[in-house]
Amino acid sequence: MNIVVLEGSPNKNGSSNLLADEFIRGAQEAGHACTVIDTAHANIRPCTGCVRCGYEGPCVQKDDMERFRREILGADMMVFVTPLYYYGMSAQLKTLIDRFCAFNSSIQGKSMQATLLTAAWNADPWTFEALEAHYNTLLRYLNLTDRGRVLGYGCGTPGMTRRSEYPQKAYELGRGL
Repeated sequence: MNIVVLEGSPNKNGSSNLLADEFIRGAQEAGHACTVIDTAHANIRPCTGCVRCGYEGPCVQKDDMERFRREILGADMMVFVTPLYYYGMSAQLKTLIDRFCAFNSSIQGKSMQATLLTAAWNADPWTFEALEAHYNTLLRYLNLTDRGRVLGYGCGTPGMTRRSEYPQKAYELGRGL
């Protein structure tokens, strides 16, 4: 299976990317190919809503998104990786997702699989409610099949995350594909 990992953390060595690394390690051990798209350090401009793409591309903006479009459409699975910022995904990951506008139908027609990896300092039971609601909407709208989630409660620093159960859970999720 071809997997595209959409990393949304501006902190390359942060907790959510640690979870992504473990997921990738497990997935590769299971024989899957993984490509990482680092949305936080890529040249991706926000969707302008001009609709010149006609909702099926190409986008008039000339940035990294055309390459990412090919990588996403060449994949069988998308992994959404984000730190939890104010109870939602990072702006960097959201910017990439907003640009799906130019190829929604192509994603919907693929019946891709998806997973969510996230980490947050907060450990309250409701911590991930808004993020999960958004993710569930993406699953439904884009016709994605959820293959699991790792919600890292109380993972404010990479050190805290390494000592938690969540890296192992991310590894097992990738390995179990």
